[in-house]
Amino acid sequence: MPVIAQATLTDVPELNILVNSAYRGESSKRGWTTEADLIGGARIDEQTLTGYMNDENIIILKHTDEDGNITGTVYLEVRTPKLYVGMFSVSPLLQNKGVGRALIEEAEVYARKHNCNTLTMTVISTRSELISWYERRGYKPTGEIQPFHAHGRFGDAKQHIELIVMEKDI
Repeated sequence: MPVIAQATLTDVPELNILVNSAYRGESSKRGWTTEADLIGGARIDEQTLTGYMNDENIIILKHTDEDGNITGTVYLEVRTPKLYVGMFSVSPLLQNKGVGRALIEEAEVYARKHNCNTLTMTVISTRSELISWYERRGYKPTGEIQPFHAHGRFGDAKQHIELIVMEKDI
């Protein structure tokens, strides 16, 4: 039976592989969340993931299958009264099978437990199918636009990229 739990330091190598396979490279093109044509390079690395694990305001939830393999993940950062949702990743081979929905629902449970009444995230402005997916789950664009991180921490943009802010009140 699939389980959602908090990831630990021992999960870092598997999380690194999963997140990068969901966003970048040829493997990501098997799913609908790929950014491979927009951004090159790695989405995340083990050093950054380890840093997240050591930050008391951040947790990473993992979705595991019956065999204990990590099939999805989401980064959650408490910024009271908001919970920032990021690095939302599902294995490209398992997209459209409810893993993402289960993770986003668990993020809402976590928000309530930590006195956060709004979930907030950034999404690449040209990713209309992803924006629509979030809208179907109650997220709305706030009108705020942010630049893509030009420092290369999350990869190198192949074109001009802007991020829209989306939020959901719970």
